[in-house]
Amino acid sequence: MSMSSPKAATRNALLVHLLLLSIAASMFLPFLWMVLASFKPLNEIQSYNPVPVNWQIGNYAEVLYHPHISFVKYYFNSLFVASWVTFLTLLTSSMAAFAFARLQWPGRDRVFKLYLATMMVPGVVTMIPNYVLLVKLQLLDSYAGLIIPASFSAFGTFMLRQFMVTIPQSLDEAATIDGASPGRLFWDIILPLSRPGLVVLAIFTFMGNYGSFFWPLIVIKTEHLRTLPVGMLFFDTVYGRQINLIMAASVMNVIPLMIAFLFLQRYLVKGIQMGAIKG
Repeated sequence: MSMSSPKAATRNALLVHLLLLSIAASMFLPFLWMVLASFKPLNEIQSYNPVPVNWQIGNYAEVLYHPHISFVKYYFNSLFVASWVTFLTLLTSSMAAFAFARLQWPGRDRVFKLYLATMMVPGVVTMIPNYVLLVKLQLLDSYAGLIIPASFSAFGTFMLRQFMVTIPQSLDEAATIDGASPGRLFWDIILPLSRPGLVVLAIFTFMGNYGSFFWPLIVIKTEHLRTLPVGMLFFDTVYGRQINLIMAASVMNVIPLMIAFLFLQRYLVKGIQMGAIKG
């Protein structure tokens, strides 16, 4: 039994690694095809050879400087909207989490449960009320219409509250004895200690809003306010069947997400691990 156990463990580990490699390959190969297709001329797109015979680097320049599509403007709009939504979500979620985790007030836990219940409501259910509200506030076809409705997150409040609950209450008592107000306690003590959770929420929020499609499609009407996902829709309409150019645009679309993940992955993993341990 002692001789066979190491062999069985090695075999199981090998099977697990093969399974993980298969899953990773199934996710990576479509992305690799997209990148290679972005360098192909149109007549090579349908070929079985995934590697371009004639590398067409000019596809990217044609996408960027097309006379009828402001791709750079779409880039700016997506980054601008996603950055503001991320900032406001961190601000509102952290303040709400502080109120639910560190402040004592009547009905706090009941209100928190009701707030969490909103996570069970699908986004499509609230889309029409949000749209009607924007119409009444005259915020349609504006940056504010894209940013404000997305700047409040029940999930973000829940996640940050879980971080803040685990911070020792003795810090609050010491700060109160020293004369710190609730605002100073929040900004100077609790918020810095919740930095791992803030980083994780920032990554999730930025990636989710950068790739948002349906809400910008409804809210935005003018061309200069389109975000990348909406712009890609019109890009496809203009270029028709020129898949090589669409793939080049798609590659440029995901570059900011890849850069953000590469630079922040260690903070993402650390934050998730800390949340799991604390939870």
